Amino acid sequence: MKKEDLFELGYIAKPVGNKGEISMHIDSDQPDYYSTLKNLFIDIRGTLVPYFVERIKIRGAKATVKFKDIDKKEVVELLQGNKVFLPLELLPKLKGNQFYFHEVIGFEVIDKEKGNIGNIDQVIDQSVQAIFSILKDGQEILIPITDDILKKVDRKKKQIQIEAPEGLIDLYLE
Repeated sequence: MKKEDLFELGYIAKPVGNKGEISMHIDSDQPDYYSTLKNLFIDIRGTLVPYFVERIKIRGAKATVKFKDIDKKEVVELLQGNKVFLPLELLPKLKGNQFYFHEVIGFEVIDKEKGNIGNIDQVIDQSVQAIFSILKDGQEILIPITDDILKKVDRKKKQIQIEAPEGLIDLYLE
């Protein structure tokens, strides 16, 4: 399994008790969606290692996980702080203007006034505000991702329609 075929679900927080259970932080708006996990991948020094889940209990954004064949606290202590990944096909399907950041990379961005302003190169996930980084003829254009600006996500055409504030795009193209 390659890392580009996976998404980051969260990370291992700490051991729970003495029988091989761990506390895991889940970075999702819908943590309960993952309450039936059968396996997951843990990044251990750059290698994705599969672990099989014996049981999982989710409370808010935290989960207590017991892995099969791991019965000692000392073993799960070695996993503490490591990132947890799942295959992309396990992501819940989104509709309408909702999207995952990885899925819109390469989409054309069409502004109501300026037309095609380029393709999304990356999504910069700031703690306060996510931003599209759009490339047009080698020039980077940064557009905040807000409900006011984002008008339509067209997955079939691989386009996102926006209505940028007046003058924002011109700041980058002049």
